[in-house]
Amino acid sequence: MAEIEAIVSDFGGVLTTPLLPTFLKMQDEIGVATGDFGKALKHAEDTHGVNPLFAMERGEISEAEFLDQLGDGLEPLVGHRPHLHRFRELFIGDLDVNPPMIQLMRELKDEGLRMAMLTNNVREWEPTWRGMLPVDEIFETVIDSAFVGCRKPEVRIYEITVERFGLPAEAWVLVDDILVNCEGAREFGMSAVHFQDNEQAIAELRGLLAPA
Repeated sequence: MAEIEAIVSDFGGVLTTPLLPTFLKMQDEIGVATGDFGKALKHAEDTHGVNPLFAMERGEISEAEFLDQLGDGLEPLVGHRPHLHRFRELFIGDLDVNPPMIQLMRELKDEGLRMAMLTNNVREWEPTWRGMLPVDEIFETVIDSAFVGCRKPEVRIYEITVERFGLPAEAWVLVDDILVNCEGAREFGMSAVHFQDNEQAIAELRGLLAPA
């Protein structure tokens, strides 16, 4: 195995609290039943030919366009057009930082590893999420899907990650809470830690970094 020289961390669900509880709480506050968001996204995909969440994360449509398509799909399901103007506030606003993982990333940087963040995110949300944690203090670069036009687990976004540092894929470890993103990284040649909880992820990552 090649020596690990760089760590690339996801944002939501790794450096923050889990996304799913926040998403479910947001649905409750908006007044949408569990599962209806998925149905609305499918309706938009059938209508426009692409999942609007994926399109927004690639920067192909704006947040406003995404919410408009989502509203079109939700309206027949809930009997009225739900108010989605607080979508960002309800979603990001209920996330908290994850101090043990942030501390781990600081330690790894201090130990001489190269550090990057790789996130599927939304262009309009960047000021909000960047204000939640010391991004520039820890990470040399951020690869944000909305600004590079591709998203995990698409191969191109892993290519962009390694190109920025000039290191081969084998020198990298991705830490991500979404299994398919880890699988995509492994297929590309990176190592990956599928984050499930702090204890598991820290132990697994430290194990990969330990001398043979």
